[in-house]
Amino acid sequence: MHMNIDKSSRILITGGTGLVGRALEKLLQTEGYSNVSAIGTPHVDLTDLKETAVFFEKTQPEYVFHLAAAVHGIMGNMQKKGEMFEKNILINTHVTKACVAVKVKKIVAMGTVASYPYPPEKLPLSEDLIWRGEPHPSENAYGHAKRSMLADLAARRESNGLDFAFALSTNLYGPHDNFDTKFGHVIPSLIRNFYEAKQLKTFVTAWGDGSSSRDFIYSDDAATALLLMMQKASGVYNLASGVSHSIKEVVSILAEYTDMQKSVFWDITKPNGQGYRSYDVTRLKSLGFSPKTSLKEGLLYTYDWYAANVKTARK
Repeated sequence: MHMNIDKSSRILITGGTGLVGRALEKLLQTEGYSNVSAIGTPHVDLTDLKETAVFFEKTQPEYVFHLAAAVHGIMGNMQKKGEMFEKNILINTHVTKACVAVKVKKIVAMGTVASYPYPPEKLPLSEDLIWRGEPHPSENAYGHAKRSMLADLAARRESNGLDFAFALSTNLYGPHDNFDTKFGHVIPSLIRNFYEAKQLKTFVTAWGDGSSSRDFIYSDDAATALLLMMQKASGVYNLASGVSHSIKEVVSILAEYTDMQKSVFWDITKPNGQGYRSYDVTRLKSLGFSPKTSLKEGLLYTYDWYAANVKTARK
């Protein structure tokens, strides 16, 4: 289906102060959408049902990009499972309920490839496999909570006619990420580690042995995909680049850029995470999507952004 969205439509981005939210807001403004509201935790607490309902009633959004989540990297996902599950269930349920209440025309919601079953039945993983087993133990609470949102949206569509597209998102990175080295994701953690080690003339510690592979997508490319999903898609879509890169490759690019090839230490006592994952992007490509940013370009953009914004970056 193709939806003509009036450029003056009321568009809401939850999680609008985060990595993809900022990229999406910038893209919508560039494309001429004039009534975009990007909100974060300071604006409204989506874990609070009443606060969420009042906000939606007051602002009356017509289209919603729901990107808000309680999210961590592998260590945070392993150590904070109860909190992760509860917060994400609350956020997602409150938002979908509010969308129905104010008769939102369509919602594009951010899910995660952590919802996919492990071990995978086949690779690359295609959208029809999402319900075929349990997520990986390291991310099962987060994966289940996000998968519950897909079930919720399907039920709302059936009961209330709420149109939706659901993005099973791979590893996102870019400017405005959370550069938390203890609980954060692999790329922002590594970028901060390389930056600090360069300043202090010390070693970079990388987790595992570097052999595990991931599909990484740059935030600007993810924003483009989400807009295409709002304009053209219904149902479930893998949001990925379609190319997998090893952690060793990421480290190698950053080490060469910072001239620290001889200063990397691999800590094999730390978890590698899931070994190899790849995603079928046939459905996403059918919308006209292809990523514009190579891994090397994206890593260097992000490193430079962090270096320029080290005092104010989230970490």
